[in-house]
Amino acid sequence: MKSLRHLVTTAALAALTTGWVAPAMAQESITVWFTKGFYKGEDDALLAVVDKFQKATNVKVDLSLYATEDCVTKSVGAVEAGTPPDVGFCTTYDFRTTGKWAFEGKLEDVSDVLEPLKAQIQPQALATTFLMNDKTKKKAYYAFPVQQQMMHITYWKDMLEEAGFKESDIPKGWNGYWDFWCDKVQAGLRAKGKRIYAVGHPMGVAASDTFYSFLTFANAYGAQVVDEDGKIVLDQPKNKAAMIEAVKSYANILQRGCTPPSSVNWLDPDNNVAFHNKTTVMTHNATISIAAKHLDDMNNPALTQEQRDQAKKNYYDNIRTAEFPNKPDGSKMTNLAAVKTAVVFAEGKNKKRGKEFMAFMMKDENLRPFVEGSVGRWFPTTVEAAKAPFWTGDDPHRKIVQKQYTDGTVPFQFVYNYKFTAVNAENVWAKAVNRVVQDKIAPEAAVDEMIARIKQIAG
Repeated sequence: MKSLRHLVTTAALAALTTGWVAPAMAQESITVWFTKGFYKGEDDALLAVVDKFQKATNVKVDLSLYATEDCVTKSVGAVEAGTPPDVGFCTTYDFRTTGKWAFEGKLEDVSDVLEPLKAQIQPQALATTFLMNDKTKKKAYYAFPVQQQMMHITYWKDMLEEAGFKESDIPKGWNGYWDFWCDKVQAGLRAKGKRIYAVGHPMGVAASDTFYSFLTFANAYGAQVVDEDGKIVLDQPKNKAAMIEAVKSYANILQRGCTPPSSVNWLDPDNNVAFHNKTTVMTHNATISIAAKHLDDMNNPALTQEQRDQAKKNYYDNIRTAEFPNKPDGSKMTNLAAVKTAVVFAEGKNKKRGKEFMAFMMKDENLRPFVEGSVGRWFPTTVEAAKAPFWTGDDPHRKIVQKQYTDGTVPFQFVYNYKFTAVNAENVWAKAVNRVVQDKIAPEAAVDEMIARIKQIAG
């Protein structure tokens, strides 16, 4: 854990840029916990926001940065103990806690901040923060949509060519797409004596990559799990049949020997590692962090010039970011987006100023550098930031990401039923696939087990 404390030594600014921020008569303080950035640029941008806020308000920001897992674990413990910070932003809150905390009344209603900003925020991103509170028996905005992620395809163009194919050979249809990588690209490389697998296919029960990837397949097949009221509808014949097809399709990648056998035990970093080691040709990943590693390396002074040159070639020439193929019915894929949420805790000691801090951070001139500091790992939630040259310029990876978001997004099930955070944590999706590939049970039986367990957890 790295703790950063900043004291204001100058008077508050006389003119303020937003009605949400007012100077403190006597110095106050707020406690803010954030996930430590994956890149230095994220932390630098956050520190700049903190500095500007302190100077504008004379409010001291006691900021602490935590590793990803520590951030959410510490937050959960603090909420349970009744001693949370005023503001929290951990990049796994959305998957694990935001909906639950909103339902239990642990979060401050921030509708008064977000309502005036509605026109500036992408509607689907904003919608994921409109959550149910069981105490008030109604929905409201209980989180700030800071940044978002979705699933992308990443492949080695040079390995594709080594197998004897061009990018224009890659099919657009669902079944043809996976057949191409498994039956043609892998076979082409194996014919040259290389023990390489075509697909890095996350299947480990302990990996969040697995449930994100699997739910992308379920989305492709149109398997609706809950309705907008949070009611489970997966047991309806149409949805159950679609889920069975999704399980078959996901399991088939391993069954046909197209992903490393060890992928059944992979943790989140493992598909990245296999890709970087060039033991797989392509993978699906929930950010463009795989390509961004090479962008980071090419600007890393600790590496040799030769290493930096190779990283540059990899980023611009050898590695490709691509969209998923069309759905099995031939329609365009609508991507599953996860919106990373910041919250103001209801039991925070200075939640009024906490709301002001987040209102300040959501301003475009403050939020955009923070999101862009991740060099493409996260995508913005505001309308204007998504149109910025950072995304629409010549960068070969970011412009694909921008197009995916433009094509449209859909939210995770936990937006409608917070108990699906527990469903994902248990990873019933990966368990169903592994029942098929390891225990050799029929996909229909695996989906029956899946539905029964989902009803136990979230019904």
